[in-house]
Amino acid sequence: MSLRTAQRASLVDQVIDQLKEQITSNSWKMNAKIPTETVLAEQLGVGRNTVREAVRALTHAGLLECRQGDGTYVRATSELSGAMQRRLRTAEQLEILEVRRALEVEAARLAATRRTDDDIARIEGALAAREQAWELGEPGTFVEADLAFHMAVVHATHNRVLIDLYEDFSTALRASITAAGTSLNSSYIPHDAIARAIAAGDASAAERAGHACMEHILIALTDAQDLPS
Repeated sequence: MSLRTAQRASLVDQVIDQLKEQITSNSWKMNAKIPTETVLAEQLGVGRNTVREAVRALTHAGLLECRQGDGTYVRATSELSGAMQRRLRTAEQLEILEVRRALEVEAARLAATRRTDDDIARIEGALAAREQAWELGEPGTFVEADLAFHMAVVHATHNRVLIDLYEDFSTALRASITAAGTSLNSSYIPHDAIARAIAAGDASAAERAGHACMEHILIALTDAQDLPS
């Protein structure tokens, strides 16, 4: 009995690993619907119960989401991302922004001391795209462009842990950036001072510029929350 249990657990683990590889390799895109249980069972050469257990485990880990009567969708790209999304769904917007400030201000400081010429080019390109998106008045495009700018800064730190953490935080950041834009009542917050300081290799100036941007957002959000309904 113990032997059969061990074999079954091993088989489920193998299926979990293969499904997880589809997610982490981006073969299954974020928010995409994955193949049905029957199709996966045929492709993997295992029973449907084994696939069901593997999908259930990945759903519990936050990587997949089962929608009754619809199918199963990719919800996150790592266990950390899945756990973070579950936690942030119940977090206050101010709490998320405070964590965002801690990550982005430190990223700006580190980027100023570690950036390469390629990093500078990516940051400047992201900044130009951000400004263009704002001028076009497309909120969805602006959110992605703003996030891309900060992601370029984070990548310039060359700190793998910080990069992974920020990428996993990005889903919540999309909601944060959208909320901040609404709270600021269409007020634009320039990020060129951050880009200039990083390009100049001035860590102190980069830290100050990053902090100033986030303080602007935090103050605006606090003021908006204090307004009567």
